[in-house]
Amino acid sequence: MKLLMGTIAAAAVMLTTQAYAAGKVDMAAGQALAQKSGCMACHKPAGKLVGPGFKEVAAKYKGDKKAEDMLIDKVTKGGKGVWGTIPMPPNAAVKPADMKTLVEWILAH
Repeated sequence: MKLLMGTIAAAAVMLTTQAYAAGKVDMAAGQALAQKSGCMACHKPAGKLVGPGFKEVAAKYKGDKKAEDMLIDKVTKGGKGVWGTIPMPPNAAVKPADMKTLVEWILAH
């Protein structure tokens, strides 16, 4: 029994490490940050609300290696003109680590 439990624990650690190394996104954390930070007032998972849906943002930047850094900057400072005339207000109160999680979550849609 101890051997079985040890094997299961080792497998769990390996899978968690592999998921992290493979760039898996914590979808629950990202969604919680989006709700807490007010993103859901203007965005929804798919389709336009005030701003584009997260799926549309992810599709637009799919394969763009610079997208994550650019979006972190844009969401932090605010922006306008890419998705229409309505500007996105800055979200400077979101901590940098949380902003990275949030943008990773958006791009994972």
